[in-house]
Amino acid sequence: MYRALNSSATGMQAQAFNLDVIANNLANADTTAFKSSRANFEDTYYEQVKLPGQQDGVGQRTAVGQAVGLGTRIQSTQLDFSQGALEATERELDVAITGPGFFQVLDNNRNQIMYTRAGNLAKNLDGQLVVASADIGRPIEPSITIPQDATNIAISADGVVSVLQPGNPDLQQVGQLQLARFINPEGLIQLGDNLYQQSSASGTPIVAFGGQDGMGLIRAGFLEKSNVEPVQQLVGLIRTQRAFELASQAIQVADEQLSLVANLRRF
Repeated sequence: MYRALNSSATGMQAQAFNLDVIANNLANADTTAFKSSRANFEDTYYEQVKLPGQQDGVGQRTAVGQAVGLGTRIQSTQLDFSQGALEATERELDVAITGPGFFQVLDNNRNQIMYTRAGNLAKNLDGQLVVASADIGRPIEPSITIPQDATNIAISADGVVSVLQPGNPDLQQVGQLQLARFINPEGLIQLGDNLYQQSSASGTPIVAFGGQDGMGLIRAGFLEKSNVEPVQQLVGLIRTQRAFELASQAIQVADEQLSLVANLRRF
């Protein structure tokens, strides 16, 4: 009965964590280029009452043993990097990646390169292309500066950024968006602000232009939407709620049995 209490408590704790993951997914259903997460579970230790293969009373080897588990726990949260749908915006500085790859941005606060799939670019006061956030604009790396007199901006599928200037009928190249990809993107660290950070699990970035070395292509005038499937998340939400309720009911049953045993001395 004590084991049942402990196992049920670990189940409630794990399902509460799973609820947090699902709630975050649903909250970011409209976040640009957001990638959903999934909680993975694993069973915990087992108390081995009798191991399989032990000899019984007549010297025969038992085919099965006796073991009882001690509950569950969260093994990991796993990112889903499947492609989100593309949304046409017709804005010349909105770009989306179709296929593998991340935009590289310089985070001046951390003084290092970060990675993002969000391509809602903007120009800062110096004309640099930045990925805007609620707090600060992070420059694209390598830096690309748009001339102040540019009247039109075009971005090609391989990331070449060209501008049209007064008095010149031809587009002039001012830079090229460079992408990065990882052997294990699920090993990236989520930082918020649509940013990811390299880790020892993700490996070092492979850097190339769009369409090269396994990189995806860049679509100008589009943004990648969140890959959260609301219906799937709601189904998971219901399943999590039911599993939490079942674990709580198991605790109630175990508590009732313990109360019954404690009251036996009164009879």
